[in-house]
Amino acid sequence: MMALGPDFGNTEAMRRVPSLSHWGAFTALVDGDRVVGVEPFPGDPNPSPILAGIPDAVHSRLRIAQPAVRRGWLERRDRARDGSDTFVAVSWDDAIALVGDEMTRVRAARGAAGIFCGSYGWSAAGRLHHARSVARRLCFLGGGAVDQSSNYSWGAGEGLLQRVIGTAGPVNGVGTDWASVLEHTKLILAFGGLPTRNAQVTSGGALTHRLPGWLDRAHAAGIRLISLTPIGRDTPQGADHIAIRPGTDAALMLGILRLLIMAARTDEAFLARYTTGWPELRASILTDQYQLQAVAAVTGVPAATIQDLAEALYQHRSLITLTWSLQRAEAGEQPYWAAIALAAALGQIGLPGGGFGFGHGSIGGAGEPRLAIPGPDFALPANPGGLTIPAARIADMLLHPGEAYRWRGEDHRYPAVDLVYWAGGNPFHHHQDLNRFGRAWCQPQTIIVQEPWWTPTARRADIVLPATTVLERNDIGGSSRDPAVIAMHQAIPPVGDARADFAIGQAIADRLGYGAAFGEGLDEIGWCRKLYDRFVAASRLTLPTFEAFWQAGHITLPAPKAPAVLFDQFRRDPDRHPLGTPSGRIELCADADLGHRPHWRPATEHGPLQLLTPQPKDRLHAQIDFAGPSLAHKIQ
Repeated sequence: MMALGPDFGNTEAMRRVPSLSHWGAFTALVDGDRVVGVEPFPGDPNPSPILAGIPDAVHSRLRIAQPAVRRGWLERRDRARDGSDTFVAVSWDDAIALVGDEMTRVRAARGAAGIFCGSYGWSAAGRLHHARSVARRLCFLGGGAVDQSSNYSWGAGEGLLQRVIGTAGPVNGVGTDWASVLEHTKLILAFGGLPTRNAQVTSGGALTHRLPGWLDRAHAAGIRLISLTPIGRDTPQGADHIAIRPGTDAALMLGILRLLIMAARTDEAFLARYTTGWPELRASILTDQYQLQAVAAVTGVPAATIQDLAEALYQHRSLITLTWSLQRAEAGEQPYWAAIALAAALGQIGLPGGGFGFGHGSIGGAGEPRLAIPGPDFALPANPGGLTIPAARIADMLLHPGEAYRWRGEDHRYPAVDLVYWAGGNPFHHHQDLNRFGRAWCQPQTIIVQEPWWTPTARRADIVLPATTVLERNDIGGSSRDPAVIAMHQAIPPVGDARADFAIGQAIADRLGYGAAFGEGLDEIGWCRKLYDRFVAASRLTLPTFEAFWQAGHITLPAPKAPAVLFDQFRRDPDRHPLGTPSGRIELCADADLGHRPHWRPATEHGPLQLLTPQPKDRLHAQIDFAGPSLAHKIQ
């Protein structure tokens, strides 16, 4: 039986419109053409306070009012994109003509390799107007482009996991769920902590926020939770905190593993049947580098505490979980590999409530019990260009076209890009080295940005296309991490001359001659219906009709019949259910690209201070940084 959402009825004084953001489901309170407030979904036990900033964002003075072209590019095609130039307002017809002509010119000269389809998740929770998907659809149907793979959030971890365990699923929240943990786990060892502020956000949105509740239930069930992080405030209530020096998590894990080896407490039968490379890894750990006192000196964790951790892990069903933040560092993939090795040595991988996991303290929905079906989305066409780069190497590509690089064990060369089409996202917030990125940004001949606000990226574009926010269009939202699909109703007309993302893509595709393939003859509601019907068909569940879903505001999926356990089938029969690795087993040794085996080494740059940049509690990355919740916490 499906649970339908509440009847979002209207009143004469104020309209109430259901919608969704990365911070959760909400009802927009609308007076005329203005959003005057929001109410979190009434069933959400821990709604995000960031939702309060949505009205400020929708009606911000930073909204892009109409299409605009940077004056220096318009008059002399210069590339001085330092954010100081003025912009000339143009009509949509002129803007679409400029974009179409530039894409045609570059494609004729360079082919697919000349156009970079840049964008980065997080632009909106809706799936139809998801800016990156729209941009990729536009570019791929037009003949292809240079795409980007992976992300900044867990890119290093993803690369390692695909090689070591054959899937990146665990880093994206797919693994042992909280229901299994509550029933079976006795110890949770959380490297990087379990900061509940991070659980405010889920890519694709969430109906409810349940991590604080899961942690409360774990505490009530007597599960011991140990948070290992330099920042004590990341420790949930009722948990123990162990301060660890940043960048030394792998050293601690391998030090614990050495203690287990020396005490003959490793599960040799599990290691022999389910892993490869254990003898080599074992030999590398039995060195002075991972001796107890050496590890204590490196990590700042007392030797007695390290011994207690080894004892507790051996004695109890344990879940070793790591945040994404640990792999955003030099040799950041090594803590992930070390955690897998430690869990394998304990022999608990594939057991209910045991083994390892990633991301439980990094994003909402990680570990949430949910049927293993994808969320709503539209299928992207194939990229005829067949070109892609790692997401974090944009600056390398723009600065060094033709240069060789190595990625996932293969050799590649950066393409020579003349045009960047960036829809949604703000690389001037999330890229690693902004000074270097600023130099790289000035290399292409043309940069087109599709965006609702004058972000640093939009101010450094040549052609700017104003996009609507989620409340100015109809859409459908949902995530593979959340057991709900949510209707996103248009609440107000577009602000200024903004257009919905899909409508912008449609206009450009029409100009380029393939509008019929892009739009498939469907209007906005027709596309929402198509995405919902595709989701229903893929789910193989009996779900409400689109009309019932759209009127109700949301549907929730039935709970899984049994808790999810990472690699439970592999544990039961590794021959019938091998992993997607070359050996079909967990690989504790690999090629030189990964450093041969899990290890720790000091950072190459040393200094008396280390900078930690945790996710703030009052915004997601730079989104609505100019709105009330974020402004309230700023100093001067």
